[in-house]
Amino acid sequence: MTPNILKKLHITGNNNKSNTTSTNQQPYQSENMEYQPIQGQGQPQYQQPQPQHVQQQLNVPQQQQPGGYGVAQVQQHGISRETSPNFAANAETQTQQIQTPHQSQPQTIQQPITIEQSLLPQKSTVSKGKYTLNDFQIMRTLGTGSFGRVHLVRSVHNGRYYAIKVLKKAQIIRMKQIEHTNDERRMLKVVEHPFLIRMWGTFQDARNLFMVMDYIEGGELFSLLRKSQRFPNPVAKFYAAEVTLAVEYLHAHNIIYRDLKPENILLDRNGHVKITDFGFAKEVSTVTWTLCGTPDYIAPEVITTKPYNKSVDWWSLGILIFEMLAGYTPFYDSTPMKTYQKILAGKVHFPSFFHQDAVDLLSRLITADLTRRLGNLHNGPSDIRNHPWFAEVIWEKLLAKDIETPYEPPITGGIGDTSLFDHYPEEQLDYGAGGEDPYAQYFVDF
Repeated sequence: MTPNILKKLHITGNNNKSNTTSTNQQPYQSENMEYQPIQGQGQPQYQQPQPQHVQQQLNVPQQQQPGGYGVAQVQQHGISRETSPNFAANAETQTQQIQTPHQSQPQTIQQPITIEQSLLPQKSTVSKGKYTLNDFQIMRTLGTGSFGRVHLVRSVHNGRYYAIKVLKKAQIIRMKQIEHTNDERRMLKVVEHPFLIRMWGTFQDARNLFMVMDYIEGGELFSLLRKSQRFPNPVAKFYAAEVTLAVEYLHAHNIIYRDLKPENILLDRNGHVKITDFGFAKEVSTVTWTLCGTPDYIAPEVITTKPYNKSVDWWSLGILIFEMLAGYTPFYDSTPMKTYQKILAGKVHFPSFFHQDAVDLLSRLITADLTRRLGNLHNGPSDIRNHPWFAEVIWEKLLAKDIETPYEPPITGGIGDTSLFDHYPEEQLDYGAGGEDPYAQYFVDF
């Protein structure tokens, strides 16, 4: 590993890089607009302990399993700065009343039905009506995928750079990804965390959906890992710790992410992580069934189409940590089917250079036994944060970005620097198409 790629990590040190020069502006607003910092980030908000029994048996009512298989969404390359504008917290909490059917036998007592309230932040979920294609100048392609591509764009109003994720409606319909796409929009609109991507708004034309994101200049963690081959223990620990806080935040709001991998982790200009691409994320209070994700990172209970809960993300975290330390995933094979077979067999071979604390942590994350998997036990995510491998991490400082990053991307901020992204062939764009929209009914909130 070359010194110019990764410098020594002081995991309890102070970060003397100032973030005050990184201003945050919406694409459509003028330069003198005022902002307020994110509220409540001084201390991490940890999830309350789960029920006192281990979550092994997932007892759920009999219901039809959702159909369809997940397919990889287009990757977002989009960078969230250090402060956020005020969001209008005008989402109304509605009290739902259930009418029980009339019973012919008066002695039958109807038990009240409990409706579980959404734990998503109570903010407006409206993302449309603020931007149009005319508000941006398209510069170049940052990434491509199954449903479209991501562009670097520049606001014609404030001159700043953003990323726009474009999804083709016809392809979404063809691949039966309507629900996933609408879920992605809704969750990105309300989540707010230092290590998650931010979406400013959405719009659409007759053929495409557009999602306006922050532009993340530092590139993918995947690219850095490939250049480095593998990360030293302290470096992998730093990135894993930031990812842990982000996943814990999502789980505290009943969101399963379901696609944790280095390609979906971007690095901002200072080297902090930003988890992107919520194409497979879903709000789930109990369990779900859908088979989706990336083969190397999928938990065994997902492969076997059993009902699964949020603990599948902690399995994926274990795979991610293993990959950062080893340079490869533990169940890799030439075909997805062979990879699935290895996952179900569950045999993990740890390299001899792994620290014993890392081996212990990974053994407790990459396990099919839900009575042993950390994050799924009585203490929830605190079992992961309190593991000896993370012993020197000061979580409050990490959440406040008051810890020196192990790698600062060699980019120039504020000029749309794309030197850390691959080049893609540009194609003639059909954006702005008018006329009849045969798909309008499916994407009314865009």
